This record gives sequence, C-alpha cells and structure tokens, in this order.
Amino acid sequence: MIDFVVADWAAWAPGLQEREAWRAWAQAPFPPRGDEMPALPEVPAMQRRRIDRLGRMAVQAAWWCQPPQKHDGVPLVFASRHGDVQRSFELLQQLAKDEAMSPTQFGLSVHNAVAALYSIVRGERGNYLAIAAGRATAEAALVEAAGLLADGAPEVQVVVYDAGLPGAYSAFLDEPDAPHAWSWRLRADGEGTRLSLDWQAADDAVEKTASALPATLVALRFLLSGDAAREHRADGLRWRWRRHG
Repeated sequence: MIDFVVADWAAWAPGLQEREAWRAWAQAPFPPRGDEMPALPEVPAMQRRRIDRLGRMAVQAAWWCQPPQKHDGVPLVFASRHGDVQRSFELLQQLAKDEAMSPTQFGLSVHNAVAALYSIVRGERGNYLAIAAGRATAEAALVEAAGLLADGAPEVQVVVYDAGLPGAYSAFLDEPDAPHAWSWRLRADGEGTRLSLDWQAADDAVEKTASALPATLVALRFLLSGDAAREHRADGLRWRWRRHG
C-alpha cells in the first residue's frame, strides 16, 4: 500500500479549465469533447510552435500546478497511456509510402518528448520520468511518485495526459477516448487531501461495468468528488483507492 497527500492540482480539457468547472464536472462527469487546445501563453512563441495539442494540454496542466518559481530537484512523473500516437502514426504512414521522415518529428514522437519539452521551457533541471501502463497508467504514476517520496524527495509532481487515438486504431479501444491532462503535486505529509492506494492480483481483474470515462479521468474525478473509496480493475490487478480525512 502507498499513501500520499495531494497538496495541489490542476487540469485542462476542452471546455474545462477553471477549478470550479472541474468540481462541477466531478459531480456529473462526462467525456470532454472538442478540438480546442490551450493557448499556453506562458511559453515563448518559438518554443510553443513545437508543442502539439497533446503536449500543450500536458504542459498547461503542469504549469498551472507548479509554483511560479522554479523548483529544481522536485522530480516530475509524466504518464500517458498512448503518448503522441498521432505523430507516430503519421510517421508510420510515411514509412509505408517510402517517404522521407523528419528527424524532428521522430524526436517529438517518443514517449518522453513532452516531459523533455516541459523541462526545457521551464528551465527545470531535476529528474523526470515518462511512463505508460495501459489502463492502470494513473496508478503506476502514483506508485512511481510514492517511491520517489520514500527515497527522500520532498515533493513529486505527477502529470497524466492523453488524447484521442487515430481512427485506424478505433477497433482496439477498450475504454472511451477523451482529450485531457491533469497534474497533482504530491507530498508524504502536510496539508492537502490524503489518499491511499493498494493493489492485489486478481484473476477476474476486469471492469464489470462500462465507464463513460477513460480510467485516468476517473482517477481525477475520485480526487475531486469527495468519494470515500474507489475500486479499479485492470490487467490482472485490483486497485483500491481510499480517501482519509
């Protein structure tokens, strides 16, 4: 079992930016839809042009959640189930047609590219990680963060983000698509919302009821809703969330 305090949070999705809107959403959730993307005024135009919609969502949520000043040494955990699969898909199409592929586009398609861009535009020099864990991506990010806290980090920032898959992959979807990004600042103690998370192996670890939301958004809803507990089954594991106080 791990436990931690969520000291602060921020989130971005089409039509949902302000905290009041997100809290209202948590009481009557729906999958965000639309082509809107963050304006990201915090980032200089030259650098902003390199960041696509997925990256802008992640960077915006992370920027809103961090203090105004740099906090070098605070680890960053970026987590996305699919990453920038749209950019990767376009590269694969070019490869299939025997067309020239852009090294820049390839560099921006790898799973840690968004985390790298964020560290560059913020001037952060601390440790950052980029992970993916299927439908348990949010839980895996929190386990990673808890390990960093246990190793002595005073705080860890988690950034979870995803966007829609290209239409060619629609037959493989096992949860709804919804563009979104959220960020939590985690500490071992202090003021905030204390949560715990435990897990165990389970042969029947599949969701028994269909959700209207991707699992990463259900995790955000749990934080904002005030619910006391939540259970999530994925990939052979049963994850149990608890709120304390």
